[in-house]
Amino acid sequence: MTTNLYDLADPPEVSDVTAPRHQRIGEHALVIGGSLAGLLAARVLSDSYDRVTVLDRDTLPAGLSDHRRGIPQARHVHTLRLGGQEAVEELLPGLRDEALAAGARPMRGGTDMRVRVAGHRVSRVPVGSDYVVASRSLLEGLVRRRVRALPNVTVRDRCDVLALCAEGGRITGVRARDRAAGSEEQMLRADLVVAASGRGGRVPAWLEALGYERPGEQRVDVDIVYVSRLLRLPPGALGTDRFVLDSPSPERPRGMVMITQEGEGDCWILTLFGYGAPQHPPTDAADFNAFAATVADPDVLAAIEQAEPLDKIVTHAYPASVRRRYDRLRRFPEGLLVIGDALCSYNPVYAQGMTVATLEAAALQRCLRDGDRRLARRFFKEAGGTIEAAWRMATGADLALPQVEGRAPLPGRVINRYMEHLLTATEHDEDVARAFTEVMGMLAPPTRLLQPAIAARVLRGRMRSRPVAREPIVVASAE
Repeated sequence: MTTNLYDLADPPEVSDVTAPRHQRIGEHALVIGGSLAGLLAARVLSDSYDRVTVLDRDTLPAGLSDHRRGIPQARHVHTLRLGGQEAVEELLPGLRDEALAAGARPMRGGTDMRVRVAGHRVSRVPVGSDYVVASRSLLEGLVRRRVRALPNVTVRDRCDVLALCAEGGRITGVRARDRAAGSEEQMLRADLVVAASGRGGRVPAWLEALGYERPGEQRVDVDIVYVSRLLRLPPGALGTDRFVLDSPSPERPRGMVMITQEGEGDCWILTLFGYGAPQHPPTDAADFNAFAATVADPDVLAAIEQAEPLDKIVTHAYPASVRRRYDRLRRFPEGLLVIGDALCSYNPVYAQGMTVATLEAAALQRCLRDGDRRLARRFFKEAGGTIEAAWRMATGADLALPQVEGRAPLPGRVINRYMEHLLTATEHDEDVARAFTEVMGMLAPPTRLLQPAIAARVLRGRMRSRPVAREPIVVASAE
């Protein structure tokens, strides 16, 4: 039975944070990077290794909701989609309840959400279980607290990883140095090293230094800037809505997303974004609201204009989505994995990064059940479906915008054409809207939108709205 978070009064305490033990694979696993991807990888590794060490270059916050320097984007809108929330709950049972107790807000999937995609208002339909809405910093703080409580996990901050160490074609550890004055370089041995070091991680250079090829890269330049501000809205200003999205379209390459946040009163975070310099949002308070007026519904704009600002406007630039194809390398050393943004980083407008990271951790857990033989190959394959689906959704939508350089391959162009008709159908067809919302929540793969029953409804809706004879819609497979 699914828990209704609106009916949850006093969340039970989570007393047992010890992970169940599975097959023992080795003595020591080491994770580079202490953000969400790295922490969840450590949680999974704790089942199969005697010790797990997480190394992070930043000073990790003591408080649950404190921001940290290494993740400046945390001050902007983040959402963990339902598929990711379910995966995290499997890895860390009771985390939803802990989040609610720490101030996170519940949101009914599909019904408390006002969504307009490329100019199409998606019908509200109930989907999945309830969301728990929390800031990136609070979510990461809760996960970090749970992982630190595992008896065989050590989280070590202010430590720079300098290089990988290898012997006989296998990674055997890392060279690292603490940031404290006078610290000396150390060799830290490990049976497995997992690089969760973010999009700027140095694994390609480290592999090259060891005589391996760098991975090929797929890149889509988006030149997107987003600016954000915490606001306290007038009570009930947006009714039961807890999430508002207005995504860009070819005619208007800018948008906004607003979501409720933990905090006193009716707290929200508002993020405005635009593609290309002429569409970048301003950071001046007066111009900020003027930009919002070009994308927000009248009642949403009124709520923004009447809101109490709770902090300064912050900005972040995102030049390009990048996917590193470690899965295509002919040679890859045993004893090494790459996960999270170090593997693939997505345009943050689509809010996929955290969810993909959680699903990758779940994929790693499945792979470890069969030991560590050819682990990297098996992991890249197991996680590849999720990565590919998210990549195609994000880059396909971006390449449909004239402001984004590049041309989608033919299958992508066919899918984009189909999606235009599908989005039209979501305005009035609840079955199509439900399928679309499930895919957006990463509860279902994109192929859900290509199933015959959904494609037939899309086609019927198109024929009703466009009685003039046109060529038939071609529905390509996602392969």
